[in-house]
Amino acid sequence: MDRLICGDAGFGKTEVALRAAFVAAMEGFQVALLAPTTVLAQQHFNTFAKRFTGFPVRIAMLSRFVGSKQTRTVIEELKSGRLDIVIGTHRLLQNDVQFKRLGLLIVDEEQRFGVRHKERIKKLRKLVDVLTLAATPIPRTLQMAMVGIRDLSVIQTPPVDRQAVRTFVAHFDDGLIREITLRELNRGGQVFFVHNRVENIHYIARHLRSLLPEAKIAVAHGQMAEDELERVMGEFVENRVNFLVCSAIIESGLDIPNANTIIINRADHFGLSQLYQLRGRVGRSRNKAYAYLLIPGEHLITREAKRRIELFCELEDLGSGFKIALHDLELRGAGNLLGREQSGNIAAVGFELYTEMLEQAVNELRGKPSRAEVEPEIQLGVPAYIPQAFVADENERLVIYRRLARAESVEDLDDLRAELRDRFGPLPTLVENLLRVMNLRRRMRALMIVSAQARRATIELRFHPQAPIDGEQLAALVNSNRRRLRLTPDLRLDAHVENRSYEELFDEVEGVLDAVERSVVRQSAEKPADGARGYLN
Repeated sequence: MDRLICGDAGFGKTEVALRAAFVAAMEGFQVALLAPTTVLAQQHFNTFAKRFTGFPVRIAMLSRFVGSKQTRTVIEELKSGRLDIVIGTHRLLQNDVQFKRLGLLIVDEEQRFGVRHKERIKKLRKLVDVLTLAATPIPRTLQMAMVGIRDLSVIQTPPVDRQAVRTFVAHFDDGLIREITLRELNRGGQVFFVHNRVENIHYIARHLRSLLPEAKIAVAHGQMAEDELERVMGEFVENRVNFLVCSAIIESGLDIPNANTIIINRADHFGLSQLYQLRGRVGRSRNKAYAYLLIPGEHLITREAKRRIELFCELEDLGSGFKIALHDLELRGAGNLLGREQSGNIAAVGFELYTEMLEQAVNELRGKPSRAEVEPEIQLGVPAYIPQAFVADENERLVIYRRLARAESVEDLDDLRAELRDRFGPLPTLVENLLRVMNLRRRMRALMIVSAQARRATIELRFHPQAPIDGEQLAALVNSNRRRLRLTPDLRLDAHVENRSYEELFDEVEGVLDAVERSVVRQSAEKPADGARGYLN
């Protein structure tokens, strides 16, 4: 197994991991759960220990929260096989950690691990089942799942009574921060204040203490001593601290249902997936939760940051993590599947072509027969495009062209025709011509016809060498219509047509395609096109 479980924060990914680990441990295999932060590893350890109480399963943890003597003991017990489940941070990936019978590797929040760590994970995963958990997987991981290199499961059902987190964008304002905080504290809740600059996080904390004397404020970040960080997080979990000024260390997997307001300072410095993970720290109970993104001003942030924040605010519905990961994939690219880059590397060929090429390579490795892709060239001398007077916005015209190119059936084109008429009014002749050209292109692609060219009173159709055409039937068709059709040795079919109007020219070409479709080899052909006209019987 090499499966990616994609689901929003609080949707139950940890529950899936618990049950998988239990099955593996009961079968006598060892289980390793890899978490990106010590805080999350500690939370997982507490959850596993509580759930497996009363079962013959030995569980231990490896992280910087664990002393050196206990660490040596855990490593020895893993090597001898006396330990069933180990939960840890990057410490699990060091060379001195060896397993006697590792059967399952669970990687939580894979997007937080760097390339070197993943190289070590690859060595582990050659012989064991792997379960990867992520709310917003990195582009490369998602791309591998989308094209079939890895298996993908998406958890889409939210917990009962879960509400979407309301998201707001605002400037840093003392009055607003005080109002937000007091409203949360007055209903007995807790607040995260994310400030991802460790060098001045204590200055921010002092400012907030003077602003909010009513709040019990503490600071948490990854450069603190282990015991101090553990103490602060424990106090926040137990509600002895109700306002936590922290770095992005809280990003991964923390489950504190009483915390239902998060304030993210300089939200423009965070990535799309990172913002989504941070917002997932609140709204994990039945109470309404709020996320506030603080920015210095629209004119002071980059265009990319503004686009990220706008997209993030639009996708605030429950279960939007997978959509955000897909947007991230398109924005950043899928990266290098064999190299170190985890994003990018896609702009040179375009997202769709890259996906098609990768899918074709995967199918070849799996032994599936691959069919050559044909992009027909149509030169009929018919003007066919979307005029600016009909659709003024250039980007909108590009979107419509893309949708036309993707249409796979007559119904798709009819739906698009109706939508264009509804949005922009009666369709001009140029657009009607374009719709008919795209329908010809769709049918020619299915028949693997490389090109259709009008030359005086002749239409030349050129076939791909792998075209699914029965040569004998096509030859019989040509013999029965010698005055109108001619077949050349280089797989070119010439059809004689009269010089007519554009409408009649389309009818002639479609009639020829109808006749050719009757010569298709049935076991490898597409379904015959809709509305065959019976041209040339």
